[in-house]
Amino acid sequence: MNILANVKGWKRRRREVQSQGRGFAWRWWMVLLPGVLAVAQAPLPVAEARQASAAPQAGAPVPAGNSKALPPLLQGIGIDQRLNEQVPLNLQFRDETGKTVRLGDYIGKKPVILSLVYFDCPMLCTMAENGLLHSLQEVKFSVGREFDVLTVSFDPHDTPELAAAKKAVYVGLYGRKGAERGWHFLTGDEASIEQLTRAVGFRYRYDAQAKQFVHATGIMVLTAQGRIARYFYGIYYPSRDLRLGLVEASANKIGSPVDEVLLFCCRYDPATGKYGVIISRIIQISGLMTVLSIGGLILALSRSRQPAEGL
Repeated sequence: MNILANVKGWKRRRREVQSQGRGFAWRWWMVLLPGVLAVAQAPLPVAEARQASAAPQAGAPVPAGNSKALPPLLQGIGIDQRLNEQVPLNLQFRDETGKTVRLGDYIGKKPVILSLVYFDCPMLCTMAENGLLHSLQEVKFSVGREFDVLTVSFDPHDTPELAAAKKAVYVGLYGRKGAERGWHFLTGDEASIEQLTRAVGFRYRYDAQAKQFVHATGIMVLTAQGRIARYFYGIYYPSRDLRLGLVEASANKIGSPVDEVLLFCCRYDPATGKYGVIISRIIQISGLMTVLSIGGLILALSRSRQPAEGL
């Protein structure tokens, strides 16, 4: 009987110790939580704040460089950033079937990647569209599901037949189900093309002697409301940057917690059209992890020590 009583008493003391341990853990988290929040929400260092204030403002054009150093044929060619500007949704174009459509028909529910090319381009546009295709294949988001793509020709002589042929090639190479409903190839008249290119800051020129357009290459990411969120330059667009741009343009409606952490640690640089790591954010995350690790160690030690004292 004494042995049974001792066992019951030991079990009762153990339950009391465990209850005290949980109470301690709750009190410990109440003490630690303000410190965790303070680390996560700490203001940026002075140097970073100055850098942020010196960054180009939304909607301000980014200088294209010293135009005097460019050949005469390239002067005036480039892409000026019109961040947060509204793309005119009432502009009329023609889809791959020749049907008259509005830009607003494709904008309103999800982010949109806008690609400006011309379908009869002998080299650069094809390289840019191939680069976009490669980037889209690397992004886990799918065209037609999380976002759409608008490839619009800035050559008023391009026809719906050319657009249909281009769509068949690129949607086929992309190879994901439903892409045909989300990747559209549009043609239009000169007036609509001029308004769209001016709205997004796309500057180009037709060279009558070479019978080709002189232009820069890049893509724009639009929000679901049709505002310009991000620019990416060149003929290849890193999948990480493109993914983060789509997440931001969707107001975090797509993506994962990992994307939110990456956005916390990275910032879009309008001058380069890329996302760069913010060192201070990394330090904040490291500090937060250190605090959590120390707190976890304290909690583990306190729990292991209390049962020993109860015995």
